[in-house]
Amino acid sequence: MLGWMGFYEERVLPRVIDVVLGNRRMQQVRRPSLAGLSGTVVELGFGSGPNVPLYPAEVDRVLAVEPSARARELAQRRIAASSVEVTFVGLDGQSIPIDDRIADCVLSTWTLCTIPDVDAALAEVKRVLKPGGRFFFLEHGLSTDPKVARWQHRLTPIQRKIAGGCHLDRDIEKIVRDAGFGFERYTTFTIGRPKVMNFMYTGVATKAT
Repeated sequence: MLGWMGFYEERVLPRVIDVVLGNRRMQQVRRPSLAGLSGTVVELGFGSGPNVPLYPAEVDRVLAVEPSARARELAQRRIAASSVEVTFVGLDGQSIPIDDRIADCVLSTWTLCTIPDVDAALAEVKRVLKPGGRFFFLEHGLSTDPKVARWQHRLTPIQRKIAGGCHLDRDIEKIVRDAGFGFERYTTFTIGRPKVMNFMYTGVATKAT
């Protein structure tokens, strides 16, 4: 039997995330970050499938990693409406139960903020990518505005409790670079409010051959 926090995280939070991050406005933010995806794609934090309608035609199949059973349920209508084959392959981005060098691309949208051991997750990204494979990401994280960054550090402990482990203050560019990737493209931008959540990182990181 789920306790209150278990019920909230498993049944309520996935629906909230689906509404907040799966609407048309956020589709417009997502779409440019998916440009160039092709072949076999491993998607970390698949969630309720908000990226499914946005996959480029060059995507053949998606191997989805998603811990929430409720999110996987919510994803079914999007999967059913898509011609892309989607297979759920794991629950944890820190340990993905698939073979080495299987993916042409890995995709992560607003997922690296929640994974407890993000370094382990990026090691898995490198493992499952083929030589020359590419890691596509769209994430929120540490602001370059010192005042905002201070508030991000202060509020992250609260955010982690109410938002499934989400960190407001991860330096995504540094984390990805320190994992041994080079950038094919990379940029930052801001969207809306609150400021502690509106600093975005997006890009394509390449795995050396």
